[in-house]
Amino acid sequence: MTGSGAATGSRRGTSSNPDAASEAPADDGGLRAADGRVPGRRGLATRQRLLDCTGVLLGRGSYRDIKVVDIARDAQTSPATFYQYFADVESAILALAEEMAAGGTEQLCGPVRTGSWTGAGAFATADEISGAFIAFWDENWPLMRVLELTSEEGDQRFRAVRTRLLNEFTRALADVITTRQAASRRPSAVDPMATAGVLVSMLAHVAAHRYGFEFYGIRTAELRNSMAHIVYTTVTGQRPPAAGSDGDLSAARPTR
Repeated sequence: MTGSGAATGSRRGTSSNPDAASEAPADDGGLRAADGRVPGRRGLATRQRLLDCTGVLLGRGSYRDIKVVDIARDAQTSPATFYQYFADVESAILALAEEMAAGGTEQLCGPVRTGSWTGAGAFATADEISGAFIAFWDENWPLMRVLELTSEEGDQRFRAVRTRLLNEFTRALADVITTRQAASRRPSAVDPMATAGVLVSMLAHVAAHRYGFEFYGIRTAELRNSMAHIVYTTVTGQRPPAAGSDGDLSAARPTR
């Protein structure tokens, strides 16, 4: 991706934007402008508007086609103002990805930590996990598409965000598998962390490609059901509940 060449000259990194620190700093959570200053409330609002416009443009096409001038125009500001907050387009997308990962960790880990892993409730937990992955990818598909592509290309900045997003879920699931193995009192030949990693890879891949499955006639509800069965069986070591039993939530699943 490239910025607007006409806007990158001597104005980049200057203090021409009065919003960047024009009033007492707000509680910014450590956010800084590109020149190191702490933005005030107006500056934070401008920064967020630039991020929002970047997110909209991500949903319209390839991230490689986005230019600084496009973001600035949609945000009703100037390229010079953009450079007060971000070094380039990739930096703005990275900031969006970091925000997404911060909220996504709890969205994905919540069912693992709070759900039951015994009895019929264990299948409901596995189903909720599957649904959480599908919903998260649906809600954040433009950013997740960038994370997948840039990670494959070796961009360590975006790879670190993707790792952070999925690592806590992997560890939480590994803890559950460890506990279940200990409760079974039977020695297991599989490593909990490796098993959790395999399950995470499956969940993420299916969630990312569900529209491709839909194209070939595999409905999302069936994908979710299959993922739930695999998670349930792998974590508990038990046979999934029969259709229509108390542990089967198929009637409550969305059919998108």
